[in-house]
Amino acid sequence: MTKALTIAPGDSVATLLEDAHAGDIVADVRLTADIPRGHKVALSPIAANAPVLKYGFPIGRARRAIAPGEHVHSDNLATGLSGTGSYTYDPKASPTPEARTGATFQGYVRADGRVGTRNEIWILPTVGCVARTAERIAKQAGAQVDGQVDGVHAFTHPHGCSQLGQDLAGVRAILASLACHPNAGGVLLVGLGCEENQVKELLAAIPPERHGAIRYLTAQFSADEVEEGCALVAELAQQAAMPRQTVGLDRLVLGVKCGGSDGLSGLTANPLVGQISDRVTEAGGRVVFTEIPEIFGAEQMLMDRAASTDVFDRMVGVINGFRQYFIDHGEPISENPSPGNVVGGITTLEEKSLGAVQKAGRATITDVIDYGERVRADGLTLLEAPGNDAVSSTALAAAGATAILFTTGRGTPLGFPVPTVKIASNSDLATRKPGWIDFDAGAVLDRGFAAAEAMLLERICAIASGAPTAAENNDEREIAIWKRGVTL
Repeated sequence: MTKALTIAPGDSVATLLEDAHAGDIVADVRLTADIPRGHKVALSPIAANAPVLKYGFPIGRARRAIAPGEHVHSDNLATGLSGTGSYTYDPKASPTPEARTGATFQGYVRADGRVGTRNEIWILPTVGCVARTAERIAKQAGAQVDGQVDGVHAFTHPHGCSQLGQDLAGVRAILASLACHPNAGGVLLVGLGCEENQVKELLAAIPPERHGAIRYLTAQFSADEVEEGCALVAELAQQAAMPRQTVGLDRLVLGVKCGGSDGLSGLTANPLVGQISDRVTEAGGRVVFTEIPEIFGAEQMLMDRAASTDVFDRMVGVINGFRQYFIDHGEPISENPSPGNVVGGITTLEEKSLGAVQKAGRATITDVIDYGERVRADGLTLLEAPGNDAVSSTALAAAGATAILFTTGRGTPLGFPVPTVKIASNSDLATRKPGWIDFDAGAVLDRGFAAAEAMLLERICAIASGAPTAAENNDEREIAIWKRGVTL
C-alpha cells in the first residue's frame, strides 16, 4: 500500500508520501489517477461547494463533487478567502512547558547582555550608489583583518534615494536595526553624500549606546573612500575581538521562515521547526515569525494564543492591514501559493498558511512588532513583513534573529546576514542538493519527531557555536528591503 498521511481526525484528504499511480490503494481508497508525492487524495465523497479539510481545518471548497480516490488539487479545489476578516479574542492556554535538559551553545556575549552567534563587521551602504564601494571595502578589509573577527560583509541594496515617506522610513528602519545586531561586533555605514537617506540621519535612528561600535564615511567627501573604509574596519575589528562563551537556549533568538514549500513542508519540516521553537521559548529564549500573507486562513488559531487583548488587537491590525494592502492594489488576497508550491502539491492559500504556521510551535504569542522594529519580549513574536523570502528574512535578521531556520521543499540557495539553516522537507531534496541543505527533515517519517528534533537541535547549537551553514560556505549573504512607495 502506498504511504500517505492523514493529519487530523475528520480530514477529508490525505497527503501522499511517495508517488502513486491509478489503481494503487492509498489510505484504504483506490486512486483514480496518478498522484505525485506531496499531493492530496480524497478519502471520502466531498460534495460540490463543501469544505475540504486538512490539518482539521478547511483549506478551501470543492469546485465540484469529488469522489474517494480522486486527486484533490487546482481543478477541483478553490480558496474561500476574500476581503478583510472579523475576529474574536478567544484565548486558549498554551501547553505547559516540559522540564527538559537545557542545551547550550558557544556565543558572543555583548555588553548589553545580548548574545551573537557570529562576531562580524558589517558594512551597510545608505544608498545603492555606493553598493559596489561597500563591496570593495569588504573584500579588501576582510583580507586585512582575517582571523580577528569571523568575517567582513557588505549588505547592499538599491534603495536610499528617490524615496519619500513610509518608503524611505522603512529603508532607514531596516538599516538602523541591522546596525544594532548582536552578530555585528562593528558596523561601518557608507554614504554617498547627496542621497535622501543621509548618514547622519541614519546614525540618529540608532540608539546612542550602540554608537561606539559604529563608524561612518561619506564617499563624496573622502579623498579615497576605499582606503578610509578599510582603516575604519581595521579599527572596528581590533575593538570587536572577543572569545565565545557557553550560554543556554535562553540567549538564542531564532527567526523561522519557509520558502519554496511543497506538500510535505507542513507535515515534516515546519512542525519540526515548531518543536524547536517551543524548546527555545520554553527555555526563556525568543522566536520571531512573520510572512503575514501566509497566515491568511490560519490567523484565528494564532490569535487565540495571544497573551493579552492588546497583543490580539495588534495581531488583528497587522493581518487586516496586510489584507487591505492587497485590496488597495486591486489584488486578491489569495494570490498565493506560488507556481512552485502548486507543483509541490499545495493548492490554496489556506493550505499553505495552515502548514506554514506550524513553524511557530504552540507557545503563547507575547508581542507584535512592525516592519523594521527590533524584538523586545521573550517568547514568540509576530513581525510585520511580506512572504517574499529575501524581504521577510532580512526583516527577521533586522528584528534581532541570530539564526534563521528556513524550511524548503523545492530548495533555494539564498542566505542572509545571519546563519540561515536550510531544512529540507523531504529526503530527495536533501540528497540532490547537499550544497544547499543543512538538515533533512524527511527523517521524521522514518525516525519520528523526537529523534529528528534532537538531531536538529544539536545541529542548530553547532551552527550557533560557529559551524558554517551551507549558505555561508557558498558565500550567500544578502538583504532585500520592502519597497512600498513611489520612486521619484
